[in-house]
Amino acid sequence: MMEDDLPKAPLLSHLEELRKRLIWSLIVVVIGFGISYAFAPEIYSVLLKPLASIMEEPKLIYTNLTEPFLTYIKLSLWAGFMVALPFILVQIWLFIAPALYKNEKKTFIAFLAATPVLFIFGAALAYFVVFPLAWQFLLSFGNSLDSVTLQLEPKISEYLSLSMSIILAFGIAFQLPILILLLAKVGLVNYKKLKSFRRYAIVLITIFAAIITPPDVISMLLLAVPLWILYEVSVFGTKFIKT
Repeated sequence: MMEDDLPKAPLLSHLEELRKRLIWSLIVVVIGFGISYAFAPEIYSVLLKPLASIMEEPKLIYTNLTEPFLTYIKLSLWAGFMVALPFILVQIWLFIAPALYKNEKKTFIAFLAATPVLFIFGAALAYFVVFPLAWQFLLSFGNSLDSVTLQLEPKISEYLSLSMSIILAFGIAFQLPILILLLAKVGLVNYKKLKSFRRYAIVLITIFAAIITPPDVISMLLLAVPLWILYEVSVFGTKFIKT
């Protein structure tokens, strides 16, 4: 073997390992998609429940012949990814673990375990708290015109997109502590820096919450306040991080 080929061997080995992990992850996502598609109407009913519970006559419409089918495909892909997420995280761990020291493995696996837990908390907050309050607030504007009868008939695809995007946004937003603690672990931030950055962080959190939530103050606060609390907890946690 020539000397120029020596550095390539580890790289090719890592690429092959990465390809294997990606293939397995894709297979599990496909399996999750298949299972989710079989229960797509039931999953959609769960997402629809917060809206249906506050509507007098819950009804969805579609304006394109293929819209219900494509909506179920989109829903199944989303649900399939959610089902496969723990397996994907395990594959990430198996790929990275050989390159970590023993103490680094303990830290990384703790963060890895916290990721789906925080995601579930964020998604649950969106579904059980934000949806009922936000939908009630937005529906209240349907009775604001005395001379015209207003009736909500949401499109099946639009409601699905709104619901999935909010749940996903809350789940991702709740990863903030993991991001901050990882940055502290590698030495990019510390307690002193984060404490002095608090005012800017609150502004950024408020802007972020305003962008990804429905256009009402209630939804924005229901995301901004938990994120601010998570930021403060993360800042406190950096006191105990050793780089």
